[in-house]
Amino acid sequence: MTRQGRPAYDCIMMFKLLLLGQWYSLSDRELASSLRLRIDFMYFTGFTPTSNLPDYSTVNKFRNLLIEKKKYKRLLKEFNKQLEALGLSINNAKGAIIDATLVESAGRPNKHIDNPVEDRKEDKTSIPNISYGKDTDARWIKKGSKSHYGYKVFASVDDKHGFIQTIHTESAEVYEAHRLETMLEDINCKQLLADKAYDTAANRELLKANKINNRVLKKAVRNKPLTKRQKLRNILISKVRYKVEQCFGTMKRKFNFARASYFSTVKVNAQALLKAICFNALKAVNLIA
Repeated sequence: MTRQGRPAYDCIMMFKLLLLGQWYSLSDRELASSLRLRIDFMYFTGFTPTSNLPDYSTVNKFRNLLIEKKKYKRLLKEFNKQLEALGLSINNAKGAIIDATLVESAGRPNKHIDNPVEDRKEDKTSIPNISYGKDTDARWIKKGSKSHYGYKVFASVDDKHGFIQTIHTESAEVYEAHRLETMLEDINCKQLLADKAYDTAANRELLKANKINNRVLKKAVRNKPLTKRQKLRNILISKVRYKVEQCFGTMKRKFNFARASYFSTVKVNAQALLKAICFNALKAVNLIA
């Protein structure tokens, strides 16, 4: 019972409601309103027209409570276990593919940086303490000729079907190669595929220490071009590695995750994990149907 004496909402029903919000990219107000108007929303969540339906503030509080209790990553793992029970190989797949994508901040910065960190280049200089606006965790990064303000979302997918195994989010300027160890904490694989940004001496030693076969694309260095064998190896790896890029494309096009809906790293990470569950659900339906 709540302090007001009203029955507490069922957690599973509320979680299903959050999934609908991310599937259709609805705000908390839009989600609460849709629940009152759409029979399919009620059917999926288990609410009825005569239920005491949650309002937008209740949805907001429940979403933030799951962040506070650090539940979202565990929910993705549990969802993947249920998919594996259907015969789909995800967390126990032979190989994992890792990459990262940029997600725009929900807020607009107060200040534009003339020389932001260039994507996929290690920045060894200190970052000044700058007021970035309401979203103080977001950062600038330059990709190609364009500057982006937001976050970098890392994902690992299995090498068979491309289901998302884990998600990790940081501000946009982080150097991707430095986050391989963080990603390996949440996955179990015998071989790892990644693009050339992860081809560093430290990462090669890390994979060797963990007895994981190195399937990272080879990177040419100055005065040492790739051999024909290395080029062929890169081509063969790329034929499988596209699965992680495919997951980012679907999350951005189908689930509108090119831009975050919330401020702060923890909230954007929570949203990314919910989008990952939506993505895995869609992929599972397409494979099983």
